[in-house]
Amino acid sequence: MEFDHLGIITTEKREGEIYVPATKVWVTDFRTHPYHIEWLRYEPDTPVTGPVRNLPHVAFRVDSIREASKGLKVLLEPFDAGLAFVGFFETPDGGVVELMEYQREEK
Repeated sequence: MEFDHLGIITTEKREGEIYVPATKVWVTDFRTHPYHIEWLRYEPDTPVTGPVRNLPHVAFRVDSIREASKGLKVLLEPFDAGLAFVGFFETPDGGVVELMEYQREEK
């Protein structure tokens, strides 16, 4: 498991936002942020609810979401986010983590 980025929810439009149709959220490119921050701005009709919608998350690159998520509560089933397959999970102490399975090496 390797740190990838930190996701922080905002209501402000950000320069360079990219729309993710699967979750109806606008995101910034954490790869270009000096501190690997991804800003997330949800549409009012997003299907995302609960901790993923309301709390920040920390994202990790993993070889296998299935293996890395063992023992974690599923918050959002894995889906194709374009850049990678991603899933959101809750740690035993209530933290929100995004596990990212890249199909090819991204830097």
